[in-house]
Amino acid sequence: MRKSSLPPGAIRVSDTLISRGHHGVILTRPEPIDTAEDAARALGVDPGAIVEALVFLLDDEPVLLLVGGGRQVQLESTSARLEGLLTPAPEALTREVTGQPAGGVAPLGHPANLSTWVDTALAAHPQLWAAGGHPGTLFRTSFTELVRITAGQPVDMS
Repeated sequence: MRKSSLPPGAIRVSDTLISRGHHGVILTRPEPIDTAEDAARALGVDPGAIVEALVFLLDDEPVLLLVGGGRQVQLESTSARLEGLLTPAPEALTREVTGQPAGGVAPLGHPANLSTWVDTALAAHPQLWAAGGHPGTLFRTSFTELVRITAGQPVDMS
């Protein structure tokens, strides 16, 4: 899709992708994509290849956890690995720190960079898809590229 026809949030994500060495192509889907399962079905991929960008509080600091679709972050063990207490952030805080609506939160393109951790389970998929900053938008990447473009730290979230 031509960049000029993308929603503003998706344009910001595309620009951020390009500035970090990614091709910056954002796809839009005509059908609603409300869940990782919807995205996986629309793309014909395993739900685990859909990157969910989830905002948590690590103690009191908002952080971003990137996990495969449908995968639950194991709070106790992941908290221990990140050396703090993880709690899911309220939706209003997610919108505030990402500037993106629920269902479209991308792993980057936020007003300020968030400390980011990438679930190592995503490495099992040669191709990953992540939201593009607006519901119904997606971009393709790989585990290695995702870690690089987000400056994320790989961590086992099981």
